[in-house]
Amino acid sequence: QVHFVESGGGLVQPGGSLRLSCRSISSIYAMGWYRQVPGKEREAVACISDTSTTDYADSVTGRFTISRDNTQNKVYLQMTNLKPEDTAFYYCAKRDYWACSNRAERYDAWGQGTQVTVST
Repeated sequence: QVHFVESGGGLVQPGGSLRLSCRSISSIYAMGWYRQVPGKEREAVACISDTSTTDYADSVTGRFTISRDNTQNKVYLQMTNLKPEDTAFYYCAKRDYWACSNRAERYDAWGQGTQVTVST
């Protein structure tokens, strides 16, 4: 069952920007963005609560911004000053709860993911 439609990934040079978008087929509560590279565990990137409180991984603080549009059931991840180490498959995830979590097992539905590649 498809819960989300994700878009916005692609190839960008170091220092560049991308905006990821995730549209849910149903109302959204707390939403998160995760990323994963082959051979590594899925990593929490950012989260936004039902009341728009945000939380970020240390590695992206100051460079990434998560936001939401409840009227369209969308969540966004604005990524700036991208680095090669940001290269990963990015997933949006939904909690059926109002508060954020950085634990993947607390999310109830996941998107298909979108590839972000930062390279010259």
